[in-house]
Amino acid sequence: MPVIAFAEACPGVGLVVPGIILLGVCTAIYTEQIATLTQMLPLAFAGACLSDHAGFYLGRWIGPPFHQTRLALRRKAMLDKAEAMFRKHGEFAIIVGRMVTAIRSFTPLLTGISGMSRLRYSLIDTLACALWSAGLGLLVIGLDDAVSRLGQ
Repeated sequence: MPVIAFAEACPGVGLVVPGIILLGVCTAIYTEQIATLTQMLPLAFAGACLSDHAGFYLGRWIGPPFHQTRLALRRKAMLDKAEAMFRKHGEFAIIVGRMVTAIRSFTPLLTGISGMSRLRYSLIDTLACALWSAGLGLLVIGLDDAVSRLGQ
């Protein structure tokens, strides 16, 4: 579970590992009563947090060299504007980015590049991962209920 949660949000890897895999695995394990939500959700939470933080620190590491690339220098005004917006509304971007599969693997990376403080990122991302885990649990329960109704 934590490996799948890590992979779906990992920068680069998250583009080829869709979030539906984790949902399907969790639903199957829950439906077959192999594990409970209280066993699965903390593992998914841990994988998500680890992946997000790996992306954030990768962004902090590549951020300064990225700003010196030809691409960044040509688009400096646009990048400065985007980073200013990210600094101002970064919390919202982190929470929304965790919930939206298409941008989940890039949001932590971009947050790291923008230079957000480590503590601020960790606090907001932990909240975002907790909300995401709760949503995963609700989806698993809903799918289990739907599968039960189909079987009757």
